[in-house]
Amino acid sequence: MKNRFNTYDLVCSISELQRLIGMRVNQIYDIDRKTYLIRLQRSEEKCILLLESGNRIHTTAFEWPKNVAPSGFSMKMRKHLKNKRLENLRQVGADRIIDLQFGSSQAAYHIILELYDRGNIILTDYEMTILNILRPHVEGDKIRLAVNEKYPIYRAHTKMIPTLNELQDIIKKAKQGENLKKILNPHLEVGAAIIDHVLAQNNFPLGCKLNEEFDIEKDVDKLYSALMIAEDMLKNATKHVSKGYIIQKREVKPLHDDGEEFIYTNIEFHPFLYEQCKMQPYKEYESFDKAVDEYFSTMESQKLDLKVLQQEREAFKKLENVKKDHNERLISLGKVQEIDKQKAELITRNQQLVDNAIRTIHSALATQMSWEDINIFVKEAQAKKDPVACAIKKLILNTNHISLFLSDPYEDSDDGEPELKSMTIDIDLAYSAFANATKYYNQKRSAAKKQQKTIQSQGKALKSAEKKTKQALKEVQAIHTINKARKIYWFEKFYWFITSENYLVIGGRDQQQNELVVKRYLRSGDIYVHADLIGASSVVIKNPDGNPIPPKSLAEAGTMAVAYSMAWEAKIISGAYWVNSDQVSKTAPTGEYLTTGSFMIRGKKNYLPPCQLVMGLGFLFRLEDSSIERHKHERRIRNIDEGEDLDHIVESYNEIELEDDIDNDKQSIENLQTISEEITEDLERASLHNCDSDQDENKLLVSDTHIKLDLSGPKVKFHLNDSKSITRIKTDIDMVHSDNDQVISLTNVQNKDVPKENLSQDIHAQTKQYQSTLKRGQRGKLKKIKEKYKDQDEEDRRILMAILQSAGPSNDNKRKSKSKDPCGLKQEKKKILPKINLSQDIKVTEDLDDEDITSLYKVDMLEQLTGKPMQEDELLFSVPVIAPYSTLQNYKFKVKLTPGTGKRGKAAKTAIAIFLKDKSITFREKDLLKSVKDESIARNIPGKVKISAPQIQKFKK
Repeated sequence: MKNRFNTYDLVCSISELQRLIGMRVNQIYDIDRKTYLIRLQRSEEKCILLLESGNRIHTTAFEWPKNVAPSGFSMKMRKHLKNKRLENLRQVGADRIIDLQFGSSQAAYHIILELYDRGNIILTDYEMTILNILRPHVEGDKIRLAVNEKYPIYRAHTKMIPTLNELQDIIKKAKQGENLKKILNPHLEVGAAIIDHVLAQNNFPLGCKLNEEFDIEKDVDKLYSALMIAEDMLKNATKHVSKGYIIQKREVKPLHDDGEEFIYTNIEFHPFLYEQCKMQPYKEYESFDKAVDEYFSTMESQKLDLKVLQQEREAFKKLENVKKDHNERLISLGKVQEIDKQKAELITRNQQLVDNAIRTIHSALATQMSWEDINIFVKEAQAKKDPVACAIKKLILNTNHISLFLSDPYEDSDDGEPELKSMTIDIDLAYSAFANATKYYNQKRSAAKKQQKTIQSQGKALKSAEKKTKQALKEVQAIHTINKARKIYWFEKFYWFITSENYLVIGGRDQQQNELVVKRYLRSGDIYVHADLIGASSVVIKNPDGNPIPPKSLAEAGTMAVAYSMAWEAKIISGAYWVNSDQVSKTAPTGEYLTTGSFMIRGKKNYLPPCQLVMGLGFLFRLEDSSIERHKHERRIRNIDEGEDLDHIVESYNEIELEDDIDNDKQSIENLQTISEEITEDLERASLHNCDSDQDENKLLVSDTHIKLDLSGPKVKFHLNDSKSITRIKTDIDMVHSDNDQVISLTNVQNKDVPKENLSQDIHAQTKQYQSTLKRGQRGKLKKIKEKYKDQDEEDRRILMAILQSAGPSNDNKRKSKSKDPCGLKQEKKKILPKINLSQDIKVTEDLDDEDITSLYKVDMLEQLTGKPMQEDELLFSVPVIAPYSTLQNYKFKVKLTPGTGKRGKAAKTAIAIFLKDKSITFREKDLLKSVKDESIARNIPGKVKISAPQIQKFKK
């Protein structure tokens, strides 16, 4: 399979790539150590140029997997080439070297791409001084390729075709009988494919050999003319854009019904349809550049196809071996019967001779002769031409046998008996001649029975083998289809899992990834989780909607941060902490330095409780779009017990009583607002919980929730959408602060005269009951707040609000973000609530900016994955996940992982074996699990593990 450019390919490619001149470098990426992508742009026109050291250069329209963190070589090229214009693209001399010049005059930089031998990529300045090199090395004694050395551009070959005299000298020095193409190739800069082409055009046979099909005296002029044609082809290629051709090979694919079909695999790419390729299948493209891009982009897919073909061939080979074994067994049993029958017949026909031989040996043994003396005795008798002794060929006295050479004594008679071949037969000395013959007859009958049973079972055995072959082919094809459809998610390059409340958590595998996770993926509203342990991963909880992250998700992320640290190997129980995204910084204090993957945390750290080192291995399944709705809100916040609905929430709110005049008391206004916000949050959670039910009236959203205040009676009541009454006792509201960034207003409720004495009825009893439920420290805080704001009236409050709002909305937003934490607990200043008019409805609205909307779209991707597939679901592929074990409680396939001594690869194989033996597993799930490679499972396991599951010992054995 061709995998690198020859000179003609390079010339054709450079001619076509001249269209890129004038485009600017937008960005540079690396695919692997040898392959780099340069993204070019000119106004609306965009293009990606791919360079592979030693192999190729072409533009690409395919998506290539880029390295997570750019290499040092990529960073160096970015530093010097970014925003530079591609000014020139040329071949150096006649060699397989390309010079790409970016920028002009003294601001110019060059990328030298070498496409011969082991290849190289060199970055130089305008004076050709090497700034960076992919493969530093020394050539000979004088040429040194390293940083700060001058690139030796003079060493490139300049001559394509040797002169006639030089050609004659080359051929004369060659060995007799050597292949002509092999002789010419090192001395020509055109490529082996063109040599074959021009030789075929000039009637030289394929594989032409020196002094056999080629005569030096007669054919050298003809050969030189052919080589001049090759030189003309290269000159024409510099002026015109060449078409592209992919040469293919037809592979036979066997079918289980004894039929066959063909698949085509790519083997070569060319800018010209050569003579030697015209009889092979090929695909034509409008340009050579597109053909090369298609060839290399589909190479991995074709390797997968060939692997499947090989597996299918192996399955058919096993079936053929089963058939062959059966046939050979039948033939063998037939031969055994025939031989045993002949032996029995020969013994019968030579009965007297056999009995005499048995008696002779018995007599010798009876006289207590040694085995050696018996052997000498037999040889002496044979020398005297004794017929019995002559029949004895070997004494096997250790097993009480002798070997007799018997022939048919009636072979010359005309009595009609079939002739028997002479043969050596083992005779048991314990039996007579007749008994020995009977033994061979019995063996013949036993072989006949075995043959009959083999014939009878042959049909069943072949059917079973065919069934297994069909099943194997089906599995191979299913796994092949799954692997082709498999989508690699962006977060799979990190440690990752999805919390039980549907938050995506990612963590770095090493220092470079820790750096990447924070710099690229930590956004406003996200949470940073870390453990103060050696090797701990930087963990980020993605929070696109900006709502407070529940404690359970924080705890799960903390478990991940601790597990991917030295705590796992040391088996240490430790805790982690979390901070907001704006508390994480790469700026070190003055005079200090932060290493790669290290960050400064400013402000308060919120420590999580110590977590157990219990992780789990499970599988998520990608749902087909029509099955996603069935698993809506499968992972959600469960603050409300199962079975609770809106009616329970309504009943949980008792009547509210206010201490003072409802019109003038600022404290009461804040009280009403906070309670309304709490009701809204509870309703939203309940509506999410009831989302699976058929009761449409329960499906409430925050944006259209309306709460009305009923002041007609002695006690204040809350009404939801004029349908449900919600009330709650709350005598002092300073301890209840809103943590929503939502706009709240009150409209369309008539304020009626309410007797003050009714409003304050039983106030002291209710206050006492409420204060008895306060947590430790809250009473003191309550006193401080009352003391602080006791002298503040409505006018003071209005002035203070005006002062606070004067800084503008951006500062207000910052203050809001700082005043919240994901658990809904205050850390800093109390949030200043807007002035509220009681003659209004409470209406909650929510605004999202563009970044939030983009993030929400990304979260929708998580809804495609489920851990508990249903029978009616259509599954596309499976994704292995390592997560805290509590996260996997609802997964269909899961095992527990704890620190131990087992290797990760073995643990992965054991887990798959357990899942495949699950009684509830479907055929589709089996195929999906089998398609997952062991290394993709093992790579996320924290370290040496102990795997726990029911009946695990059975699978370990």
